[in-house]
Amino acid sequence: MSKHSVLSESVMPPEQEAQSIKELERTLKIEGSQTKLVGAKGEEISIPDSVYQVLRQAVDAMASGKVVSVVIQDRELTTQKAADFLKVSRPHLIKLLEQGQIPHIMVGTHRRVRFDDLVKYKKQRDSKRREGLKQFTQFLEDQGFYDEESSKLDQ
Repeated sequence: MSKHSVLSESVMPPEQEAQSIKELERTLKIEGSQTKLVGAKGEEISIPDSVYQVLRQAVDAMASGKVVSVVIQDRELTTQKAADFLKVSRPHLIKLLEQGQIPHIMVGTHRRVRFDDLVKYKKQRDSKRREGLKQFTQFLEDQGFYDEESSKLDQ
C-alpha cells in the first residue's frame, strides 16, 4: 500500500448476500462479545478494537443498503489533500491555516496538516453550520416565512 491517500473501489454487496450481512450485523452488535477471525487452518485471531469499529461501520452501512468505500489517509496531509478532504479550495485552506483555525506544521517550505486536526475542524465547522441553520429556520418561522409543513422536513 502506498503512503499517499487512496480511495478504494466502492463496494455494493449483491442482493444474495443481504441475509448474511444482516446476520453479521446482529452478531457485531452483541455487547461484550470478543470478535475473532478464524484462519484457514483454524487459528483464531482477535480483532483489535480499531479494526472492529471500522468493520462494524461498514457492515451497518451495507446492511442499510449503502455503498461502502474506505479512505486511507496518511497522518499528515499536503494542503491539496487537506483541501480535498474538507471540500474547499486550496487557497481557502491556506487562509484557514494562516488564521490559525487549523493547526499545521512546516516541512521545509511546505505546509502539512494532521488528519486528526482536519477531522476536529470539520466536526466543529459542521456543528456550527447546523446550529446556524437551526437559528435561521427559527427566525424564518418567527417571521412567518416558514410553515409547519416545511419544518417537519428538518426532523
